[in-house]
Amino acid sequence: MPSDALATSARPFAPRRSLIAQNPSVLWFLLALALFTLGVTVLAEMGLVSTSMVKTLGKTLCLCLVAVAMDVVWGYCGILSLGHMAFFGIGGYAIGMWLMYARTEIIVTTSLAAAPIPPTPEEIVDAVGTQIFGVVGSSEFPWLWAFADSLALQLLMVVLVPGLLALVFGWLAFRSRVTGVYLSILTQAMTLALSLWLFQNDTGLRGNNGLSGLQNIPGYDHVPQSTVSLVFFWASAAALAAGYLLFAWVVSGKFGSVIRGIRDNEARVRFLGYHVEHYKLFVFTLTAVVAGIAGALYYPQAGIINPAEIAPIASIYLAVWVAIGGRGRLYGAAIGAAFVSLLSSWFTGGGAPDIDLGFYRIQWTDWWLVLLGLSFVAVTLLAPKGIGGLFDLIPGRRTPDRQGDYGPDDGAWRREEGTE
Repeated sequence: MPSDALATSARPFAPRRSLIAQNPSVLWFLLALALFTLGVTVLAEMGLVSTSMVKTLGKTLCLCLVAVAMDVVWGYCGILSLGHMAFFGIGGYAIGMWLMYARTEIIVTTSLAAAPIPPTPEEIVDAVGTQIFGVVGSSEFPWLWAFADSLALQLLMVVLVPGLLALVFGWLAFRSRVTGVYLSILTQAMTLALSLWLFQNDTGLRGNNGLSGLQNIPGYDHVPQSTVSLVFFWASAAALAAGYLLFAWVVSGKFGSVIRGIRDNEARVRFLGYHVEHYKLFVFTLTAVVAGIAGALYYPQAGIINPAEIAPIASIYLAVWVAIGGRGRLYGAAIGAAFVSLLSSWFTGGGAPDIDLGFYRIQWTDWWLVLLGLSFVAVTLLAPKGIGGLFDLIPGRRTPDRQGDYGPDDGAWRREEGTE
């Protein structure tokens, strides 16, 4: 047997490499995240970084997590979902219900403690209901709040509700083989329907008022916000690290090759005998669950959530972040989300000075979205690899060795079918 044929036949039996060996960027990303987290903590303890800035950075890490999830479902599996921020918001509502209930219960119990006759549990519940739902003219708890008094159950809802919604929606869409722009429109319609439903006062989630005061952690009123913000910042960093590792493992190996094949040529992958719908449903549901977890960490730092957070435009922003950062690169999605969200805070928060042209004054609070749209178009036309593509310019950087991947990614063998 010729030596080259022997080498070719031996390739399938090569030992499986570790996750870090297949994705060296994982180690670099985790190292950079650890140094960033440690640096912000030290500067915050020294008083050089304000509490509000710590909260902004913590929220940014949550946005990076949902962007990485979006990159897996879009950049690797080819499903342009315009509804993943809906799962993000559902996670925020789930944890927000417990935060609002528990905080209001403490306030009501404290105020009624001085009454001549101790209140009954039913009276406390009625008083809590009046405090929460009085703004929409109600005092009774709707069925959605059945588990609001239990932190454990509400944390379970953070995972279950986005997961079940994605599972049902994905099963209906994928089994019908809806693909491309039609699937994107369906996900956007789902998001719009959910946001319009939440705007109604009789939904049980306070309509347009949303849930507020979420930054006040029940039972920890004596803890300063500077400490609370650091705790959530560390929790957000840990969630991003865990999510990045999870998704790096998902897109590696055979599973990763299959979903990239689905992205590039779904019909061919189905012809090879793979259950394409099962792969797509798994990726769609898993990323929805991670988006819900990211939302549950984001909104206690934001302090408020309302239906506007779930509007379709939020999911479009998410797609823009991933595209600018570099679709198909986990670290690119995280970089894009961090870069654009922090830049948005700077422009819309008054950090960027206005430009006086004499005949017109450019106010960035009004023009930021125009600038973002132009940036998206420029990246799409001139730099399709996004910000993450800049790492390809590093001298001596090895291209990925994909060991048998015949797809379009850098490092694939790209041999024609039926040839040696």
